[in-house]
Amino acid sequence: MNLRFVLDPELTPELREQIVALWVDVTNAGGAVGFVAPVAAAEVRPLAEETFAGVADGPDRLLAGYEGDRLVGILVIADNRFHLTTHWRVLKRVMVHPKTQGRGYGAALMREAERIGRELGLAALHVTVRGGLGLESFYGRLGYREVGRLPRALRVAAGDDRDEVLMWLDLAPA
Repeated sequence: MNLRFVLDPELTPELREQIVALWVDVTNAGGAVGFVAPVAAAEVRPLAEETFAGVADGPDRLLAGYEGDRLVGILVIADNRFHLTTHWRVLKRVMVHPKTQGRGYGAALMREAERIGRELGLAALHVTVRGGLGLESFYGRLGYREVGRLPRALRVAAGDDRDEVLMWLDLAPA
């Protein structure tokens, strides 16, 4: 696997556009990253800009994965912005480009986030997933366990409500 990770890369205009393009490609391939296909860059950009602000101004962190010089995956290690939850973080916008699916990049990206979480001294990582896509088994293979489910919390279309599944990875030493 030829995947290189960069934590907190400089959010240049070029990188911002690459992330928006990745977000569009992932969504349009069926990925559950905040939108429902079909989506265009103009629809993604406002949420992307909010995400960039949380990274650029802190306290969120961006983890980018590159195949050579090509951006192929990202995730955001998001601060909870609440003093009683500073010991864990939420992983948001976990994306791997559809053309690189099946190469283990998603698992590698998540393992790198786990490594960073441990390095930061965090007690746990949390991720939410859209039910009905089988994502629980992917995260389960990485050690995450389901700790809750909000039934029909995500309305992806009229008459198509999905559960929001809460997944948790304990980073505390056994």
